[in-house]
Amino acid sequence: MRAAGVERIGTAIQPLELPEPPLPRAGQVLLEVRACGMGNWDEIIRTGGWDTGARPPMALGVEAAGLVASVGAGVRHLRPGDAVTTHSLPSGSWAERFLAVADHVAPVPEGVPMSVAAALPVPALTADQALEAVAVRPGETVLVHGAGGVTGGVLVWLAAQRGARVIATAGRAERARALGAARVLDYRASDWPERVRALGGADAAVNAARLGSADAIRAVRDGGRLATITSDLPPAERDIALSDIVVVPDGTRLARLVQLLAAGVITVGARFPLAEASAAMARLRQGMHGAAVVLEP
Repeated sequence: MRAAGVERIGTAIQPLELPEPPLPRAGQVLLEVRACGMGNWDEIIRTGGWDTGARPPMALGVEAAGLVASVGAGVRHLRPGDAVTTHSLPSGSWAERFLAVADHVAPVPEGVPMSVAAALPVPALTADQALEAVAVRPGETVLVHGAGGVTGGVLVWLAAQRGARVIATAGRAERARALGAARVLDYRASDWPERVRALGGADAAVNAARLGSADAIRAVRDGGRLATITSDLPPAERDIALSDIVVVPDGTRLARLVQLLAAGVITVGARFPLAEASAAMARLRQGMHGAAVVLEP
């Protein structure tokens, strides 16, 4: 089976020939992959920072969209030929076929491109779980620090859908405003947290910027809430409740999010064949201004 991944932890991404996945066991489904998403989390897996349970030589990737090829015992809600998307572990979605947990799989609505469906699971689940952690309520002011990325954009949109007044930080304001931000501040300005506090402070904040939580907490009012998706939780201060978010697979939640987000919230900016996964990751590192990069086996 053609795949893309690493021969050893820490080595360069390369094309691989791997054994075919086994037939699905009880509670599993085998997917014929049509597109697979990628993100900075794949770099973390590649370098050993996230052990998903796979062992090298191994394919990278933890999200994919495709057609159900076969189902294991006890799987009643899926059948061969269904169009689905998933975030599931262990890693291995950068391949022609991917074995996933059935409860991690969600149907793809008719008319949604496979590329969009493949890029959606990790950003959507991460954003939704982060906003749930900070208990966003209608009328509150919510800060999204790092709104320029794919997950940051989803955070802005979902927070606005919850009725929050969203203040976003980004290098470019247009996309964040289009997704529902009431105010967009340039993250490169060192005083942006003080500007948020001058506006009354954030009741809740989600940090999506690498190493950005220490700045984000400065913008949160006393007794507010902060979640980070970048594993850089700051020390507690001013009775601010803190949450460190690590995305959890959840097919039921994903099914709801696919319906909500498929209409233009996730955009795909570049597609690469599986054999060019290394070039695709290099393109992602260069910055995509909020668009996703996908592989297409």
